[in-house]
Amino acid sequence: MLPKILIVDDDRHTRVLLERLLAKSAQITLAINGAEARQQFAGEDFNLVLMDQRLPDADGIQLLREFRARRPRLVSILMTGFADVRDAVAAVREGMFDYQTKPFEDIEALEAVIGKALELDRAYREIDGLRARLSSTPSRPVVIGQSLAMERVLGQLRQVAGLDTTVLLEGESGTGKDLAARLIHAASARADKPFLEVNCGGLPESLLESLLFGHEKGAYTGASQATAGYFEKSDGGNLFLDEIADMSAKLQSSLLRVLQDHTFTRIGSTQARKADFRLICATNRPLLAEVKAGRFREDLYYRIAVVSIRLPPLRERGSDIVPLAAHFLDHYANKFGKPCGPFTPAAMLALERCRWEGNVRQLQHCIERAVALHSGGIIDQAHLFPEGTAAAAGEIGQSEAGEFPPAYQEARASFERDYLQRLLAATHGNVSEAARQSGIPRQNFYVRMKRWGVVT
Repeated sequence: MLPKILIVDDDRHTRVLLERLLAKSAQITLAINGAEARQQFAGEDFNLVLMDQRLPDADGIQLLREFRARRPRLVSILMTGFADVRDAVAAVREGMFDYQTKPFEDIEALEAVIGKALELDRAYREIDGLRARLSSTPSRPVVIGQSLAMERVLGQLRQVAGLDTTVLLEGESGTGKDLAARLIHAASARADKPFLEVNCGGLPESLLESLLFGHEKGAYTGASQATAGYFEKSDGGNLFLDEIADMSAKLQSSLLRVLQDHTFTRIGSTQARKADFRLICATNRPLLAEVKAGRFREDLYYRIAVVSIRLPPLRERGSDIVPLAAHFLDHYANKFGKPCGPFTPAAMLALERCRWEGNVRQLQHCIERAVALHSGGIIDQAHLFPEGTAAAAGEIGQSEAGEFPPAYQEARASFERDYLQRLLAATHGNVSEAARQSGIPRQNFYVRMKRWGVVT
């Protein structure tokens, strides 16, 4: 379904221009004054409001404040003349998504900002929908992601959840393999039974063996009482072995014997015990390559890789980045008690252009740091990457050999941002001089700086 956009402007030329620009991609509602805008807003759930700052019967900024009081997550763009830019900047700092100066001199840039605004609205609605589902099923893990790559994985997880078979989850660090394991458990017939998790890479061999198999009293120094292991404790449920590639050769052999008939003995005991658990394994290294290198048992590999699911890295989930970032921003703003947000268009562009080698975990830490170090208000690119430039992120804009060239809008944004930064560096941060040398009017120069998150 097409998004709904409310355009409020008493200037007929502006209304016609915007309606023609957006008619094919959105449902457009027009209002020529504050009274009409209030009436339309009361009867419809709009995805975006484009508001003129000066209306015949109302102040656009005050009207948007009124709307935001009724819908705190409302995404809005203020349309203003050059003389009112200072007020517009202040309005953005208190939570408005963006402002655009009239007359519009760059229609493509305006279209791009509107696209980012609608993207943020979609992210907010996805988060709200997840919250509603979570309140009805509080034990289910929260999954954010509607990209094709993630939809495919979620479909595979749902399929395998109902099958009582071993599952191998493969993917880079930070892709959410532990969350995927919990999803399998929550959707399985074993959901009301235990879910136990062990990180095989974080424990020495002897401790991991004791943790899995359990031990009898006196089995070794310090074993003051008999203790059940995770094989035993997970009876009826699911056992998740994370980073299984780090398991020693001895424990690989022991695990293989357990999986043959789910029979094991505690350390220091001769009594065989049985446990009915479903095994879920995960690794951040290609396990078949580990087999070929002689570091992992081939027979164990084929025993645990009955169903193998690859978790995609974040760089393959482009459309999920902003919803994930909005979710983390929401979470940490509440956790730290700070009124942070929303993201600016420049911040959203920077988030989408980052390579995120550390995947979702890196994105989460990036947002946590930004909120922790921010006093409140909008989150700009400079808050995400403190040095304030795209190059500071290290991973932004880095093209790999053979990679498809960036989209036109992205390439253009990268060029203009780099041009402004070089010009400001050459003039030692003197904006007036930089604007003079560029031939761009000073006020327009400021607008471009704001649009691409360039700071002095």
